[in-house]
Amino acid sequence: MDNNFELKQLSNDTYELVLFNIWNNETMTQNIKELKKVKLSNKSKIQIDFKNLKECNSSAIIYIISFTKQFPSENIKLINLNLYESKYKFYEKHYQDNKDVIKEKSHIIEDIGREANNLFLSSIDFIKFIGKIFYFFIYSLLNPKKMRIKAMFKYIDSSAVNALFIVGITSFLVGVVIAYQGAVQLEKFGANIFIVEMISITMFREIAPLVTAIVIAGRSASSYTAEIGAMKITEEIDAMRTMNFEPTLFLTLPRIFALVISLPLLVFFADIVGVFGGMVIAYIDLDVSFWEFINRIGTEVPLKHFLLGIFKAVFFGMTIAVIGCYRGFQVQNNTTSIGKYTTMSVVNAIFVVIALNAIFSVIFTQIGI
Repeated sequence: MDNNFELKQLSNDTYELVLFNIWNNETMTQNIKELKKVKLSNKSKIQIDFKNLKECNSSAIIYIISFTKQFPSENIKLINLNLYESKYKFYEKHYQDNKDVIKEKSHIIEDIGREANNLFLSSIDFIKFIGKIFYFFIYSLLNPKKMRIKAMFKYIDSSAVNALFIVGITSFLVGVVIAYQGAVQLEKFGANIFIVEMISITMFREIAPLVTAIVIAGRSASSYTAEIGAMKITEEIDAMRTMNFEPTLFLTLPRIFALVISLPLLVFFADIVGVFGGMVIAYIDLDVSFWEFINRIGTEVPLKHFLLGIFKAVFFGMTIAVIGCYRGFQVQNNTTSIGKYTTMSVVNAIFVVIALNAIFSVIFTQIGI
């Protein structure tokens, strides 16, 4: 294949590179191979002529720019760019040579210090966010007209009513699994009737609040982060501040109130569905009738186990809403950060819910309830 360029020596260490024919993806491999054979000093002066080019695509332009970077910018002269001038200037402006990227050596002590400092700064920022929420919570109690009741009911609808199906299915299946596994063990000892206490106490006290909170963390924490993050990218939050509307009062508190109200109700629903799933398995595998099951719940299962689950749900709802909103306000002015902080909010919410559940379990056990 003939070369698609010609190198002319105009004078001592001054050359003219004449490009012609077609420079595209099909010819680039050969052109690069031939151009690499040309031996020029880094101090050479190069004049590149585009006049006889029939076609020159973006890949070729980028390669030509990379070729010119071997020489000082003052030693490069471009002539007859014509149709390719705007494209060349665009890619030249945004061109970045890998050689310009300085690779810093990673030191483990430095990395630990950096991460510790970032954790400290983020902790301070989160504490400030909590303080702002607490301040505007008190403010809204003293000024009830400032509370956005309609917005709160809207978030209750999206966070709770729309989640009934998935919470119900999840709780039913968990109840079935617990009852089925328990039935196998209890049947060995002839203690079939104790399946009632096992299912009820487990669902009321631990499983229903935890499973419901995890499901809502996946649904609501992510949606809160994405909604607030999108508003931040479109500068709606800045516009609210400009018009003297406080985002914490208008965006955060209605979401927190919605989950604090709706999550205990969802846990109550999950309790019913989960125990019903256990009742079905108890009837099928252990011959414990529905009526006998319900009667034993009333006589043998203390109300405190149910109330403890509802109590934990209040804190779970508050935690999920706060984390979801906090991550939403952290979103930066680019679309990729929405995905990043949405993922972080879900992971953080689920982790904190599990940690809170463990803390509550230890505390309640220690105080004897």
